[in-house]
Amino acid sequence: MFGFNDPDSTNALDLLKRDHAEVDDLFKQFEEASEEGSAGLRGELAMRICAALTVHAQIEEEIFYPAIRRGVSDAADLIDEAAVEHQSLKDIIERLQAATVRDPLFDAGVKVLSEYVKHHVKEEENEIFPKAKSSDVDLERLGARMAQRKDELSAGMTSAPAAGRGKSRANSNGKATSARR
Repeated sequence: MFGFNDPDSTNALDLLKRDHAEVDDLFKQFEEASEEGSAGLRGELAMRICAALTVHAQIEEEIFYPAIRRGVSDAADLIDEAAVEHQSLKDIIERLQAATVRDPLFDAGVKVLSEYVKHHVKEEENEIFPKAKSSDVDLERLGARMAQRKDELSAGMTSAPAAGRGKSRANSNGKATSARR
């Protein structure tokens, strides 16, 4: 209705769009925290961004992309490109997770990650999603599987033992590690 996604929808595209909006909001909060000079908040937000992107990428790679590759005949090149973009994002995430917020390149790393994510989201929503929407792929069933997997991955990250300052986060493989600030 009026172009807004139903927050309770299990449609795969709606779920991914909600994830995109959530991460975009986290990036905006990070920018605000950077302007205020809050190192602790910047570090927390960066780790939340990394965790959200890690879970999002994993459900796309495990469930969404294979289904689209099978169900949309002309999407293979777009899925391949998205997979390469994911690897670039994972590399930046891994570097951010290994850095402290005091690292002189920390904020720049988050900024570059934000730019890569925006590029990836634009291509995904403008090129892959329309193809998926017009295909025979059951997006409701696919979304339900993705939501279940997302819950599993998210629960695994929050229940992992944390070291350091009591924070935990996920690395690029979705495994929990301790946060360093």
